[in-house]
Amino acid sequence: MLLSLVVPCFNEGENVRAFYDACVIAFKDKISSYEIIFINDGSKDNTWSELLSVAQSSDCNIKLINFSRNFGKEAGMYAGLQHAQGDYVSIIDADMQQSPYTVVKMIEFLENNPDFDSVCAYQSKRKEGKLLSFYKKVFYKLISKVCKMDFRDGASDFRTFRKNMVNAILRLKEYSRFSKGIFSWVGFNTYYMEYEVRERNAGKTSWSFFKLLKYAKDGFISFTTFPLKLSTFVGLISSFISILYMLVVIVQKLSFGIAVPGFATIVVLILFVGGIQLSALGIIGEYISQIYIEGKKRPVYITKEYIEYAKKQDN
Repeated sequence: MLLSLVVPCFNEGENVRAFYDACVIAFKDKISSYEIIFINDGSKDNTWSELLSVAQSSDCNIKLINFSRNFGKEAGMYAGLQHAQGDYVSIIDADMQQSPYTVVKMIEFLENNPDFDSVCAYQSKRKEGKLLSFYKKVFYKLISKVCKMDFRDGASDFRTFRKNMVNAILRLKEYSRFSKGIFSWVGFNTYYMEYEVRERNAGKTSWSFFKLLKYAKDGFISFTTFPLKLSTFVGLISSFISILYMLVVIVQKLSFGIAVPGFATIVVLILFVGGIQLSALGIIGEYISQIYIEGKKRPVYITKEYIEYAKKQDN
C-alpha cells in the first residue's frame, strides 16, 4: 500500500461524496495503491450514512471509523494514523478546501527527496480576517520561542508522512493532544510546501475564535512550562517593587514627614497583588487539571463502529 489518506469528518455529509470523487480523479494513474480512512467524529448530520454509501459504491480500499461521540479532530487524526497501513500517510480535511492534487505533489516530493520525512502544507496568504491572522502570527512566534521548536506560521494539519514518522507520532499517547506540537517534537526533516486554500464545498466551519483560543491555550500547556515560569517571574518582580516602595515610604515618613498614602493606595495595591496571585493560581490550576485528566488514562477516542471495504482498484 503506497498511501493511506486520513480524513477526519464532522458534519461533512454534503462534502464526502465530492471529496471522494476528487480523490479518485487526482490519484488516477498517479498513485498505484491507496486507502481512504474516514473518521466520523460524532457528526450530527448524515455524514455516517453518506460515508457508508460512498464506501459501498467505491472501487477503492476504504476504512470507516465511527466514534461514539464527538472527540475532536485531534482524536480523529490519531485514530486514522493508528489504522493507516500505507508507506505514506496523509492527513486532509473533507471540506474540499485542501486539494488531493496537493497530496500527489507531496508524495512525488518525498519520492524524489529521501532526506525528508514529511511534507507540511502552509498558507503564505491567509484567507481570513486581519485580526485573526494577526493573533495566529503572534501565537506561532511566541510558541516557537518558548517551546524551542519549529512552528511555521500558516502551517496546517494538512501533511504527508513517511511510515517511520507515523510510528514515532503514535508512541506519544497522551490524551490532551496538540498535533502541531507533536509533529514538531518527534523531530524528523519536514519540508514546507505552499498551497492555496480553496472555498468550502458546502456547509460551515465548526471552528470559532473562542475554539481557536482554547486550542492555542492547550498548545502552550501541552508543550511548555513557560506560563509557570512567567508567574514565578512576575511574583518576584512584584515582591521586589513592593520592597522598593516600602523603603520609599519609610524614607518619606522619617526624612520629610510626608504622610503615608491612605485608603486608595492600599486598595489599589491589594487588588493588584490579589490579581497576580489569582492569575498564578489559575495557571497552576490549568497544569493540575491536565495532570488530573492524564492520570485517568482514558482512551483518546471510543469506536462505535469500524467497517473495512477492501476492493480492487482500477488505477
